[in-house]
Amino acid sequence: MTAEPRYIHHVNFPTTDPDRTAAWYTRVFGMKRIMPKSNTRVVLMTRGNFDLHFTPVEEMERMAPYHFAVEVDDWDEFLAHLEELGIRHTRPIERPENQSKFCYIHDPDHTMIELVYHSRRPN
Repeated sequence: MTAEPRYIHHVNFPTTDPDRTAAWYTRVFGMKRIMPKSNTRVVLMTRGNFDLHFTPVEEMERMAPYHFAVEVDDWDEFLAHLEELGIRHTRPIERPENQSKFCYIHDPDHTMIELVYHSRRPN
């Protein structure tokens, strides 16, 4: 046993429309909605290697510049995937010092998501 944490289990964001949010994260990131056995209203989404939770709210407060980042395996393929879905992204930025790229997208509630790609990142 150790006193250090293993990893972040999940993060929780607000949503004004739980079903729309679940459908969007399923389409964009291939996440699966978990239907809890308890009577919680929280939307539980998972990919197996990371989880996101969404708490229903009546009104959304502006969250920018707060965001989370998702590492993608194939930059060009993921941007093509976004284009197929009609999801706009910011202009991609390249960082030659670490062979990385990043851009931003927003979910239906305008939660900002950074997409990151490292060509030489170890698995």
